[in-house]
Formats: sequence, C-alpha cells, structure tokens
Amino acid sequence: MSTTSAPGPRPLTDTEASALLASQRFGVLATVRRTGHPHLTTVLHSWDPDTRTVRVSTTADRLKVRQLRADPHATLHVQGPDPWSFAVAEGEAEVSAPTTEPGDAVGRELLAHAGGFPDPAEERAFLEQQVAERRVVIRLRATRLYGTALEFTA
Repeated sequence: MSTTSAPGPRPLTDTEASALLASQRFGVLATVRRTGHPHLTTVLHSWDPDTRTVRVSTTADRLKVRQLRADPHATLHVQGPDPWSFAVAEGEAEVSAPTTEPGDAVGRELLAHAGGFPDPAEERAFLEQQVAERRVVIRLRATRLYGTALEFTA
C-alpha cells in the first residue's frame, strides 16, 4: 500500500513575506493590552519594503493608539491568497502626533498612505478632513518578518 502525504507548510523567505505584505491592503494589527492580552483590529495598511515599515492611519483617540503609547510592541498579520498562507511583520511601533494643519508633515504622510489625489481640490479636502478627524500615523518598524505557504500539487 502506497501512502502519499500532502506537502506541509513551508516558511516564507524574507522576500516572499515582504511581497505578501505589499500585495495586501488589509491586515490584522495586534497591540498589547494592560492585562498582557492581545488586542486585534482590522486595519488598512501600507508596506514600505525599503524601510521595513508598516503604516496605518487612525484617529488619535483610538484604543490601539493608547495601547501603543503604553507598550510599542505590535504585530501585523496579513492573509495570503489562500487560507493556508500568511505573512507577519512584528516590531515596535511609534505613533505620530495628530495632523494639525492641512499639508503638514503628518498630513503629507497620510496623503501618501492614501495614494494621493490627482485633483488639487480633492487633495486639499482630504488634508482638511485628516485634521478634522485628528488623524495620526502608526509606524510599525518590522524587526522580524515571517509567514508560511502551503502549496498543493495536483
């Protein structure tokens, strides 16, 4: 009797994990509660492979902001193209000050995170909205990337 075993999960290389982080816009950000338990929240993120930085836009009053200011350890998990693949970026995060003037440095970072606007009026409206919402940027500097893929062959 022949037994054929399915391939097991294989670890992603650093390059593969980085590519997966770049290919996904949504992920799950884990921060640390005062109790030590993780707090998980779905976020829209951008990945800069050159600086190994995850950027997340949020408002200054969110729980994740308070938690990161108390304990900067954070992790971002992104799903791969199938339920068996994922990539993770972990490290320490910093939270910017809120954008206070349309077009300030934080506002420009938020604009880049959003992908920009071809129309100057739309860009100005976006920057004003970021100020009104007291938006900040979470910058997670990844010190470790990892993940797995499970490839099936027919």
